[in-house]
Amino acid sequence: MSTHQNFDAMFSGVIGQDYQLLKLICPFATEMSRLVGETVAAFCRRKDDTVHDTVHVLELGGGTGITTLSILAANQNLQLLSVDNEPAMQSQARQNLQTWAESGKLRFSGDDALTALRAQPGGSFDVLASAYTLHNFQADYRRLVLNEIYRILKPGGWFINGDRYALDDVTAHTRNTQLEVAGYFKVLTDLNRLDLLEHWIIHLFNDESENHIMRETTAIRQMTESGFRQIDIKHRMDVNALLVAVKPLPQ
Repeated sequence: MSTHQNFDAMFSGVIGQDYQLLKLICPFATEMSRLVGETVAAFCRRKDDTVHDTVHVLELGGGTGITTLSILAANQNLQLLSVDNEPAMQSQARQNLQTWAESGKLRFSGDDALTALRAQPGGSFDVLASAYTLHNFQADYRRLVLNEIYRILKPGGWFINGDRYALDDVTAHTRNTQLEVAGYFKVLTDLNRLDLLEHWIIHLFNDESENHIMRETTAIRQMTESGFRQIDIKHRMDVNALLVAVKPLPQ
């Protein structure tokens, strides 16, 4: 069985309807969740080559637990703090992922991103992982969040983010967004879920607004200003991409 089939089987069993619906509406989003977990696993393999300590991961924007589960599946020697200040969504995650919480591998925080990050000691996490959270922040707030992410990561730690990174080419980005909206209409009208269609369209207007949109070049510049190096945007799928950046080791 392929890794994609294994991923689908695991998520269908644990997350169930939430995963299946998201896969229909935004197939790239579920793929980004898979890639975030896969990249966390790659970090863990590198770390295992040198030391076998627990890998400490902080997740921003856990939602109902789709990306959270992908991170937890990355390595058995991993402890995760999942942050989300939306009570209804985190309640679902707590229910979906109860087994991991009871085992001590997963903790939850209901604080907003900046409050949760500022509560953590400097240099206390190996990885900061996220999917589809940072693009929701206003630009000034996002800049503060990036500074705090850099502070709490250990030297050599990774920032892994699957998200909406807008193309610098505005025409190409607009075309991709139009295709995305067309997909929403096709899937959700077929399902007779006009309530969800309204929700997604309204949310998309927020994503595309000037004080929220996360242009690729601007995002890389902001991360460089925060101190990150080896910044790499890859696995681009229309408006979606995976960004990986490293907090450098001391000279």
